[in-house]
Amino acid sequence: MTHVLYALGATTSETTTALSDWTGRITTLAYLVAAVLFILALAGLSRNETAQRGNTLGATGMTVALVATVAKALVQSHENPGEYRSAMTTLLLIAVAMLVGALIGVPMAKKVEMTGMPQLIALLHSFVGLAAVLIGFNSWLHPQDVSAEMESFHLGEVYLGIFIGAVTFTGSIIAYLKLSGKIKGAPLTLPGRNLLNLTVIVVSLVGMGLFIAGDGGSTPAVVSLAVMTVLALLLGLHLVAAIGGGDMPVVVSMLNSYSGWAAAAAGFMLANPLLIITGALVGSSGAYLSYIMCQAMNRSFAAVILGGFGTGSATAAEHDYGTHTETTVAETAQALLGAKKVVITPGYGMAVAQAQYPVAQLTDTLRKAGVDVTFAIHPVAGRLPGHMNVLLAEAKVPYPIVHEMDEVNDDFGDVDVVLVIGANDTVNPVAYEPGSPIEGMPVLKVWDAEKVIVFKRSMGSGYAGVQNPLFFNENTDMLLGDAKASVDAINSELAKLAPAR
Repeated sequence: MTHVLYALGATTSETTTALSDWTGRITTLAYLVAAVLFILALAGLSRNETAQRGNTLGATGMTVALVATVAKALVQSHENPGEYRSAMTTLLLIAVAMLVGALIGVPMAKKVEMTGMPQLIALLHSFVGLAAVLIGFNSWLHPQDVSAEMESFHLGEVYLGIFIGAVTFTGSIIAYLKLSGKIKGAPLTLPGRNLLNLTVIVVSLVGMGLFIAGDGGSTPAVVSLAVMTVLALLLGLHLVAAIGGGDMPVVVSMLNSYSGWAAAAAGFMLANPLLIITGALVGSSGAYLSYIMCQAMNRSFAAVILGGFGTGSATAAEHDYGTHTETTVAETAQALLGAKKVVITPGYGMAVAQAQYPVAQLTDTLRKAGVDVTFAIHPVAGRLPGHMNVLLAEAKVPYPIVHEMDEVNDDFGDVDVVLVIGANDTVNPVAYEPGSPIEGMPVLKVWDAEKVIVFKRSMGSGYAGVQNPLFFNENTDMLLGDAKASVDAINSELAKLAPAR
């Protein structure tokens, strides 16, 4: 392009300007293509069958965006040796950072089990929040060349970017600690917690006014920024700490939304339109997913995003539900072969035991023997939206036999045998008891089936810390032990019995 312009008689200044204009247009076009690819990626990720395509489209869009950004920086600085060296140094530092990140991230991605994905995602969200905080302080310490009319707006976006990033950072850290079991999942119920949250928000808004009025450099402005940062870090910590373990899947999607808005705020601070678009897509899709899950759990969306605002502080009461009955592998195999319709309801325990593969084998064996086998998936069966669906897809369980809770919840009365594998809170009838910690949470009504067999390591309570009377019902038998070992043993027993049938 440069040689063509020189050949047409353009001066060096004219050539540089024209080249810069062309580069800007091409970069804008590349950003537009990347944005469309990101939207198509979200559409693909909405279904199991197209999820892989969605991931590919998203990765392609990010590659296009990175290549365009790097090319723009190099082309627009090549006429000025000083700027070119600075651009090359910056790109070298970025390359080093990406290499270090890859050396850490690739082994971590290969090592992490599906059971560890929720906490890994929460941890990654914290990095996005921290990045927004650092970008905000960098934009404040090294202001961009903006017009006087836009100066106040820029200071406002810096302040908001740091606030959102700080809330996301500490909130994600607490979510990681809860999901990984490093701290208790029970909600932190401080006296006047809602008033504390409101006070932090009001003080931060007042501080924003002082920060903008002081042009970001006066003593009151600096103090207000520092105070807001500390308060925002504490707010993020408290918002997630105040949410109980049973609602953690919603928290993960909520933090995904927060990280998106943090990225969008960083986009404003860096004047990068694609980062704004990407952050807005992640933020809005995460918020909508949180809303859908709150609807499915009969939870208030406002209550969850505000750290339990408006929720009670019910605690689990101990009850004597009687004595449970246990069954054996041989009896379970006989019951399954004698059934016409079997429904499997997996939970997080299946993921922990890595039992999805033997469960898929069990499903295949029973279907070949003429048994109608389907799956009933609760929206929060795992600790991540769609957790169970991903596990079953990984094990090659056919998509058509995997159903959501609202599709099958009224049909359990026609089921001969229900296998509850590693689930607890999602099949707990205590949800129908007023005042219980999971009151109002929709659950799978497995107790309506003729027979229920529960695969569980022990008789302990679930993640929400609530006893489950289902385990003591007359039509329920417990098959205690490791879920994978139990299902493997049933598969071996079926291999002996199925041919005889």
